[in-house]
Amino acid sequence: MARLLPPARQRRRRYPGRLRVPDRAARAGVRHVLRTGVAWRDVPVEPLGCSGKVTAWRRLRDCLQAAVRPRPHAAPLSELRRADLLGLDDCAVDG
Repeated sequence: MARLLPPARQRRRRYPGRLRVPDRAARAGVRHVLRTGVAWRDVPVEPLGCSGKVTAWRRLRDCLQAAVRPRPHAAPLSELRRADLLGLDDCAVDG
């Protein structure tokens, strides 16, 4: 999953600001919002390790702009096709 995420912006040399929150913590914040349906401002900082109001929301926005969403599904399929292990004789499509 990490190789599919958009690259992190480089920090400025002068006034670099805060350290970047790890991607795992930001994904946990996004998952929390998607699973529970709470508002971004109500994401608990302590157990997840990031602010939902800013950090998790911004990471979700960056991933959507970089079109990351279809890639986690397409990457394993292309690897299976290359290895000739993908059999489409029996398949189900759910929409």
